[in-house]
Amino acid sequence: MISAARPWRAAAGGVLLDVRVTPKSGRDAVEGVELLSSGQPILKLRVRALPTDGEANTAVVALLAKILKLPKSGIALERGGTSRVKTLRLAGDANAISAALEKITKAET
Repeated sequence: MISAARPWRAAAGGVLLDVRVTPKSGRDAVEGVELLSSGQPILKLRVRALPTDGEANTAVVALLAKILKLPKSGIALERGGTSRVKTLRLAGDANAISAALEKITKAET
């Protein structure tokens, strides 16, 4: 895990989170923080869903909602609908969401 780099940042009404999704995985899981070759930090996620008809995106929202204890309606795809690298908008208190993200990324180390 990359300790100094965080794939999330405060935004109006919540947090923007950059993720890299691996669909068709054997399990749904958060795998920690990684740097892309461009140097961009991302949160690595695996989902069992297929990357067709938005199934993987729906699974990502469900996974993050469960782990972060947020309503599914509070998580929206901001960018990257058909890409593995996506930006999600997490609505709510930015400090609380950041603390929850910090906790899950530390647990993955």
